[in-house]
Amino acid sequence: MLAGVEWDYDRLEDGTHKIAGEVQLRSYGRFLEEYGAQLKGIEEALEDSVCDSWDVSLGPIYLQFVPYEHTTLLQLIDTDNKVLNKILVVFATLCAEVRYLKSEAKNKYYDTILFYGEGGEGNLQDGAAQLLLSRMLPHLQELSCFVKRCEQVVVQIVEQLAALYSSSRDATYVINATGIHFQDVFEHLGDILVVLLTLDEVLGNHSTLHDHWIIYKRTVKSVQHDPSKFGVEWEKLKNFENLLSKLENHLLTGKIFQKMVEHSFDGAKGFISKNVTLAEEFNSYLRNSITDLEMKTAEQLDPEHLMLWVKLSAVYVLNFNLFGTIDKKLFKQLWDLNKKIPAVTLVGNMLWFPEQFLLAHLTNMAKLIDKKAQQTVQSRRQTYLQQKSQSLPKEARTFCLQACLWMIQMETTLKQDSTVLKLDDLNQRCGLFLQGVHNACEISCLLKTVTNLHVTLEKPMTKTAVLALCKLVELLKGIQHTYHRHYMTVAESINHVVQHLAYQALSIIVSAKKGVIQDKRYSEKHLDILSSLVLAEKALHGPGTKERRLVARLALSTANQMRTFREDEWASLIGLLHKLDMMCDIQEKIAAACNCSFFYWHRVILPTYFANLYENKMDLHRLMYMFCALQDCILAMERTKHNSSPQVLKKSFDKEICGYLNEQVLQPLCHDIETNLRLHVHSHLQLDDRNPFRVGIMDFTFLLRLKPLLFFDRYIDIRGFVEHYLEQTFYNLTTVALHDWKTYGEMRSLALHKYGLSTVEDHLPSQTLEQGLDVLEIMRNIHIFVSKYLYNLNNQIFVEQSSNNKHLNTINIRHVANSIRTHGTGIMNTTFMYDEHIKSRLIKDIRYFRENKTRLEQKYSYDRADKFNKGIRKLGLTADGLSYLDQFRMLISHIGNAMGYIRMIRSGGLHCCSNAICFIPDLEDIVSFEDLCKQEGLSSPCQEAAHRLDQVIGTLARNFAEGTEYFKLLVGVFASVFRDPKNVHLRNFHIIVPPLTINFVEHSITCKEKMSKKNKVGAAFTDDGFAMGIAYILKLLDQYEEFDSLHWFQSVREKYSMDKASLGKHKSVVSKEDEKLQQTMTLTARRLDIYQQEFDLLYYSLSSARIFFQKETATQEDDTLKSETGSTNNFQA
Repeated sequence: MLAGVEWDYDRLEDGTHKIAGEVQLRSYGRFLEEYGAQLKGIEEALEDSVCDSWDVSLGPIYLQFVPYEHTTLLQLIDTDNKVLNKILVVFATLCAEVRYLKSEAKNKYYDTILFYGEGGEGNLQDGAAQLLLSRMLPHLQELSCFVKRCEQVVVQIVEQLAALYSSSRDATYVINATGIHFQDVFEHLGDILVVLLTLDEVLGNHSTLHDHWIIYKRTVKSVQHDPSKFGVEWEKLKNFENLLSKLENHLLTGKIFQKMVEHSFDGAKGFISKNVTLAEEFNSYLRNSITDLEMKTAEQLDPEHLMLWVKLSAVYVLNFNLFGTIDKKLFKQLWDLNKKIPAVTLVGNMLWFPEQFLLAHLTNMAKLIDKKAQQTVQSRRQTYLQQKSQSLPKEARTFCLQACLWMIQMETTLKQDSTVLKLDDLNQRCGLFLQGVHNACEISCLLKTVTNLHVTLEKPMTKTAVLALCKLVELLKGIQHTYHRHYMTVAESINHVVQHLAYQALSIIVSAKKGVIQDKRYSEKHLDILSSLVLAEKALHGPGTKERRLVARLALSTANQMRTFREDEWASLIGLLHKLDMMCDIQEKIAAACNCSFFYWHRVILPTYFANLYENKMDLHRLMYMFCALQDCILAMERTKHNSSPQVLKKSFDKEICGYLNEQVLQPLCHDIETNLRLHVHSHLQLDDRNPFRVGIMDFTFLLRLKPLLFFDRYIDIRGFVEHYLEQTFYNLTTVALHDWKTYGEMRSLALHKYGLSTVEDHLPSQTLEQGLDVLEIMRNIHIFVSKYLYNLNNQIFVEQSSNNKHLNTINIRHVANSIRTHGTGIMNTTFMYDEHIKSRLIKDIRYFRENKTRLEQKYSYDRADKFNKGIRKLGLTADGLSYLDQFRMLISHIGNAMGYIRMIRSGGLHCCSNAICFIPDLEDIVSFEDLCKQEGLSSPCQEAAHRLDQVIGTLARNFAEGTEYFKLLVGVFASVFRDPKNVHLRNFHIIVPPLTINFVEHSITCKEKMSKKNKVGAAFTDDGFAMGIAYILKLLDQYEEFDSLHWFQSVREKYSMDKASLGKHKSVVSKEDEKLQQTMTLTARRLDIYQQEFDLLYYSLSSARIFFQKETATQEDDTLKSETGSTNNFQA
C-alpha cells in the first residue's frame, strides 16, 4: 500500500541521522583503538622475529592479494545497448562457468583418480580392492555428473556461437557479427575440451583402477547368486549393477571426449553443420592460434603455449565433427608442431601425445599420414629425450645463472621504497615479476616433460641427469621462496603496476573512443563499438578481478571492428591485457608453475639425490628446497578418497621419504661422526693414515648447521637426530661395557667442541666405576677383587695389579657399594697357623724374646725375624715359588684390601650424603613441613607428602651426622670368632708380624723395581692393604699391646743405622783406587736406604691404619665380648 509513496526524508530530518552517525563513529573509534592495542601487543611479543622477509617454513599467515569480485556479471555488463549486454552476459557467464569447471576438475577429480591405489591398505586377496573401489564409487558418480555438466556447457557455447554467427536467413537476427571475433570464447571452449580429454587420459591409462573395477564387478556378480545372504534385495542389486554398467560405459572406456564431440550435438548438429560463418570463425581461430605457436621457438614455449596446442587439437577435432570438413593445411601445421614439442604433460605423470590423439579421433587423416611419418615422430621423440638427458646439466647451470641474476635484481629492486616509485621503476618491477614467472614456467615444463618421457618410454636415467633434474626442482622452489619472502613488498608494488598497466590500456581505449565519436556516420555497428569501448573502459577502471578482465576482453572483441584500433594499437593493447592478467593472477601463476606435486611419481630418484648430497657435502641448504617440493604432494594427497583417510597415504609417503633420508644421509652421518670421534679419542693408537692432505677432511658442520626441515606436520632436525643417536649409542655402550665410560665421556665432550653437538649426560646409577668394575660385581666377587687389586691408603684408591689392556682399572671413593656383609666370612682363612712347624717356631721366638727382654732392651731382634723369614722358605714352595709366609702376607693383604674397600664405601656414602644434604639450610634447626601444612589447613595428600619429606630430610641429617662405622661393626662381628678358644693358635699372631714385615718389604721393593723395566709383569707401586690387614687382625685379637711391646720398628731403625755406620767405617778404610769395591759399597748404601725407606713407609701406613681401630671405640665391644663368652680370659692368658 505504501510501495508507491515516496517519503520526503529531507523535510522530516530532525537530527536523528547525525546522532546515529556520531554513535557509530565513536563505536568504530573504540574498535580501532582496541584493535590497534592488540596489534601493538602482537608486534611487541614478536619484536625479535618480525621482519619484512617471510620464512616459508615458519609463516603462520599467508598473504593473499588476488582481488575478488562481489559484483555480478549482470551488474558489470550494464550499457544502454541491451542487445549487446545480453550477448556479452551470455558469453561471460559461459566463460566463467568454464573456469569454475576447470578449477573443480583440477581441485577435486584429477588427483583423486591419479592417486587411486597409492598407499593402499592390505592386499587384493584380503578384499582390499573391493573396499578401495567401494569408497571411490560415490566420487565416480559425481565425476559422471561433472562430465555431463561439461558436455552441456560445450553444447551451450557452440549453440550460442552458432546463434551469433548465424548464416541462415530463417534464423533470428541478433546483431551484426561481421568483424567480431570472440577469441576468448574459443579459448574457453578449448579449456573445457581439454578437461574432458584429460579425464580420458587419466581414467583410460589407470590400470589399477581397471583391475579393481573388474574384481568389484565379479564380486557383485557373485552376490547375485544369493542376495539374501548379504542382506541385499534383488531389485536394488540389479539397479546397482545397471549403475555400474553406466559408469563403466561413460567413464572407463576412454571415450569421454569422443562421445562428446560425436553425440552431444545430435539435436542441433544439422543446424550447426550448415553454419558457414561459424565454421569460418572456427577456422579463423585455429589459423591465428597455430600461427602464434609457429612463431615461437621450442625454447620459448611455456606451459600456456603447450596447453594451447592441446586446445587447438581438441577444437580441431570438434570442428571436424561439427562441420565434416578437414583443412589439410591446418592439419599439416598441427602435425608439424611435433617437431618442436614431443609431448605435453596434462596433469601429474599423464603425457599427451598429439599424433596419437589426432590419428585416434580423425580416422580419415590416418590415410594421409603414412607409417613412416608416424615412426619419424616417435624417433624424434626418442632423440629429443636423449639430447635433453645429455644437455640437462648444462641447461641446469644456465637456468641457475638466470635465476640467480633475477634473484639479485629482485633483492636490489625491492629494497627501494614502494611509496615513491617512478614510471621506470614500475616498468622494471613489472618486468622482474613477469620474468620470474616465465623462468619458473620454463623450468617446470622441462622437468615434467623429461621425467614423464623417461617413464613413458621406459628409458633409464643417468645419475648426472637425475642430479640435474633435482637441481632444477630446487631452483623452482627457490624462485617461489623469493616471491614469498618479499610478498609484503610485492603486494605494495602490484597495485601500482596494475594501475599503471590499466592506465596504459585505458589510454589506448580512450583514444579509440574519441575516433569513434568523431566519426559522424552513426550506425548500429558504431553504437555497438562505442558501447563496447565504454564497457571496456568501465571494467578496467575497477580492480583487476577475473570477471572485470574477462568482460573487458569480450567487450574489446566486439569493439575491434571497422578498424577501431590500428594494428600496432591492438597488438599493444593485447600485450597490456596479457601483462594485466599475469600481474593480477601472479600468485596463482607462481603457485602453478612451482607446484612440484608431480615429483611424487618420480620419487624413486631421491636415494641417488640424497646419496650424492651427502657424498659431496656442498650447498646442503638445497635440502630445504627439495623438502618444500615434496611438501607440495600433501595437497594432492588430501584429495584422495580410496583409503579410509588421506592420512594413510600421507603416512606411507612420509615413511618412504624419511626412509630414503635416513638410509642415505642421517645414518651415514651418524656413523661417520661416531667413527671420527672414536679415531680422535684413540689417536694415541696405531691408526690408518689420517693426513688431511692425502685423505681429505670430512667436514660435517654444514649438515649440522641446517635449519630443521619442515615435512608434513613436523620438523626433521638433523642436528637433533645426530645428538639423539650419540646419546643412545654412548648410553647403551657404556651400559654394556662400564669400563669404557671415560672414553664415551671424552667423545661426548669432543662432539660438543668439534661439532657443537650437545648430548645429554648418561646419568647412569651410582653403582658404576671409573674404570670398568661395577660395585655390585665387586661385592659378588670380593675374594677375586681383593686378590687382583692393590690399595693406596692415603689416596683411598684401588689400582689393578695387572691387565691385558693398555691401561689399569682404578676404583676410588666416589663409587659406593653395599655392605661388606654381602660377602660372608669365607675370606677370613687363617687355619694355616695350625701347622706344627710354624707353631713351634713361633713359640720358640716368643720364649726367646721373653727370656732375653733385658738384654734386647725390650726390642724384638731383627736377626730373629729375618732368620724366621728365610727359614720358612726351607719348609717348601708352591708352584709359583711362594713360601708359606708369602701366602700369609698375601692373605693379610687381601683382608686389608677388603678393609680399604669398606673404608671407601663409608667415604663414598658420606660423599653422596653431603651432596644431598647441601640443600638443607640449617641442620641444627630443621622445620617440620608436616606441622606447617597442618597449620595452614592443607589437604591430606599435601600433609602426607610433607610427612614423607620430613622423613627423607631426617634420614639425610642422621646419616650425615653419624655416618656408618663399618670398622666398628666388623670388629664387633669378627672379634668373638677370632678370640674363640678353638682359634687359640692365633694368640701367637703378634710374633709373626716382624717376619711378615720383612717379607712384605722385600716383595714391595721387587715390585717397584719392575716398574722401570720393560717387562712389567708383577710391577706395583702401592700395596697398603697389608698394613690395613695387620692393623685389623691385631685389633680383632686385641694384641696391640703385645705387638707394641716388641718395639719392632725401633729395632729395624737401629739395625739399619748400625749397618750404615759399619758401612761408613769400611768405606773410609777401603782405598779409593779400588773402584769395584767403592761401587759395591755405594750400591749397598743405596740398598740400605731403600729398605729403611720402605720400612718407614710401612710404619707410617700401619700407624695410620691403626687410627681406624682406636682403642676408645673398643671399650663397649670388649664388654660385649666378655658377656658373650667366658673363655676370653683363658685366651688372653
